[in-house]
Amino acid sequence: MPLKNKEKGKKSGAQKKKNWAGADVEAESRHRLVVLEKELLRDHLALRRDEARRAKASEDQLKQRLQRVEAELEGARSEGKAIYAEMSRQCHALQEDMQSRSKQLEEEVKGLRGQLEACQKEAAAAREEAEQALRERDQALSQLRTHVADMEAKYEEILQDSLDRLLAKLRAIKSQWDGTALRLHARHKEQLRQFGLTALDL
Repeated sequence: MPLKNKEKGKKSGAQKKKNWAGADVEAESRHRLVVLEKELLRDHLALRRDEARRAKASEDQLKQRLQRVEAELEGARSEGKAIYAEMSRQCHALQEDMQSRSKQLEEEVKGLRGQLEACQKEAAAAREEAEQALRERDQALSQLRTHVADMEAKYEEILQDSLDRLLAKLRAIKSQWDGTALRLHARHKEQLRQFGLTALDL
């Protein structure tokens, strides 16, 4: 419902409440007047037997009571107007506060949405960078493993070739070592024999 219609509805409801309150007060006043009139009739019947002075005193008392009722009625009307004015003022202030708060919340939501979008973009970029770094790492590891495997194969080939050549050289000089060893053994044996010793004596 639009704001003007709400205000009209509230004013109309308040006016109705005011009219009802006025009607109730008038009905109460009429009731009181009827009661007072009954009392006045009884007083008049009694005053017919009493003095004129008591009749005048009763009339003055009735006037004073009527004035109090009228004053109470006027006070009630003034109080109703004051209450309506205060309620209208509070309603207007509340509407302004709600509009201000709503605008503030809309601005906060807009700002938070902007921050969320920025964070999502940053997260997506960071995730892409991380995935790219992982891909590059995996590629580098694969290349390194291939290189290491190639190096191992080459080193194994070089080592095997070196061992083969060393064995060939050892086989080539083995006969020379055997001859030399035999000659050294015979010479040492001869020297020991010259000294009268044998290998078993040692």
